[in-house]
Amino acid sequence: MKLWGGRFRKEENQMMEDFNSSFSFDKRLYQEDIMGSLAHAKMLGDRGILSREESEEIREGLRGILSDIQSGELALSGDYEDIHTFVEVNLIQRIGEVGKKLHTGRSRNDQVAVDMRLYARRCAEELHEKLEELVGALSKTGRENDCIMPGYTHLQRAQAVTFRYYMEAYAAMFRRDMLRLENSRELMNESPLGCAALAGTTHDIDRGQTAKELGFRKPVDNFLDGVSDRDYLIELLADMSVIMVHLSRLSEELILWSSQEFRFVSLDDAYSTGSSIMPQKKNPDSCELIRGKSGRVFGHLTGLLTTMKGLPLAYNKDMQEDKQPFFDSFDTVMAALSIMNGVIATLRVHRERMEESVKSGFLNATEVADYLVAHGVAFRDAHGIVGRIVLRCEEKGCAIEDLSLEELREFSPAIDESLYAYIDYKNILKKGNKKEML
Repeated sequence: MKLWGGRFRKEENQMMEDFNSSFSFDKRLYQEDIMGSLAHAKMLGDRGILSREESEEIREGLRGILSDIQSGELALSGDYEDIHTFVEVNLIQRIGEVGKKLHTGRSRNDQVAVDMRLYARRCAEELHEKLEELVGALSKTGRENDCIMPGYTHLQRAQAVTFRYYMEAYAAMFRRDMLRLENSRELMNESPLGCAALAGTTHDIDRGQTAKELGFRKPVDNFLDGVSDRDYLIELLADMSVIMVHLSRLSEELILWSSQEFRFVSLDDAYSTGSSIMPQKKNPDSCELIRGKSGRVFGHLTGLLTTMKGLPLAYNKDMQEDKQPFFDSFDTVMAALSIMNGVIATLRVHRERMEESVKSGFLNATEVADYLVAHGVAFRDAHGIVGRIVLRCEEKGCAIEDLSLEELREFSPAIDESLYAYIDYKNILKKGNKKEML
């Protein structure tokens, strides 16, 4: 059964029928489709468009379909055009002719629009929860490994930080992602149900009732916009793309840090794989896959932007192409967040190796310059002095703090014994606004 066809003399070409069908992927919207139909049927009964008995019979049938799908008694399979057809055909089979009245005052255009908004709203909530878990894992692992480590610019050792502070930098990124999701959820939280095909309906429906029933803030302001708006999906794809940027950057750090060249961390065996030929290998494939899948999500964002950019109002069948990219992106990001949560929660941190790297990288050079400034030397001159001190250390193969006071005073008479305590790495983190890192 199709939900259309009265004005057609010929059957649809089989290839066209397959090409047109979306049931294989939009069947995941079954819960949202039934929720929207339950609200719509209740409103039709309350407004007297259907009798109370008809409304309740339809609602009871819809609840039965939902229950049977969730229990596995009713399989989401068969030759259906879309999830809307599946639900309506099964409803009519269960309750008879009255089931055909469900679609009164409604189009598939506003039906799919409300389904996707409900689904996208739920996705935003689930992503938010996953991000909260990851932020918690980052903070916990950081607190448990509050050791000194090198901070980098240009991938060169720059200044001393703590591992905890490094983890909090990523936690800050993911907190921003959570705020973006909250904003996206607020913007999308308007109901398109009742827009019908594009210009409303002559039936005296109550859009405010169905909006409230479905937990929306309000109905959309414009029917044309309501059925053709996919901004919320584009925005969520953009949010998910930024999440994947952050996950990919964190993955890259962990890949580098777990290498033999760094040896700062070890990934748990549960999140690593081996080599088919090299028995000694332990590969950070969890992080590499996250890094690789970021491009997949970025591509979906670009694809939907391209689909939408030239469409006139209102609904066009091109817009059916919004679902697969969104579904795949959501699945990908949820999986990536879950994997990264496990990676961080089980990460082994080698604090001795990190501290050793700090001591061999002249990471207190900037503090020597600050010391000279505090002793009356202009910063530009202090910068040059410290550069020459570093050259001497490289020649001798030692750290700045290993030079004798006499050697240091060759570069500036402003230096005295107090320099050694000033540039001690643990003391450095207690000075000025660096105290915020503790």
